Amino acid sequence: MATARSLHFLFVGGTQVVPPFSIGDLTGGKSVPELAFRDGIMDRIRLREPRFDERAYLFVLGALEYCQRRLDERRHISGRELALACRDLALDRFGVMAGLVLEHWGVRSSADLGDVVFTLVDLELLMSQPSDTREEFADVFDFDQAFAREYPWSGVLAV
Repeated sequence: MATARSLHFLFVGGTQVVPPFSIGDLTGGKSVPELAFRDGIMDRIRLREPRFDERAYLFVLGALEYCQRRLDERRHISGRELALACRDLALDRFGVMAGLVLEHWGVRSSADLGDVVFTLVDLELLMSQPSDTREEFADVFDFDQAFAREYPWSGVLAV
């Protein structure tokens, strides 16, 4: 169970969300369908917020754990911290394709990441503090800049 009033994984009714979403090494070789939410949770999410692919929710949960692992001890994570962790994990897992992968899932801005998080909060799959807002996710980083212009290979000229 998550600690009270913190942005951590919350297990609801025996349903477990498998963190983190990634390819291969972090999933122990499990395929994406094996990482899917169980017990109708994804159906509840789709009813609440159909804009985003199921993988966007799994990815954000994975980024939450990714962020926690980088800390000395588990604690509340701000919206800004989680948005930056999503950016870093996307670059780490998907490289030059990170922006395209997130866009394919319906995530086109850091504000969209906030919408994903607060859908999970609204459905009581994540807990938040009273001071947490969707606005914390707005304009944290520019997707084009993060995933195209600042990518390490972006300065390489085509031959």
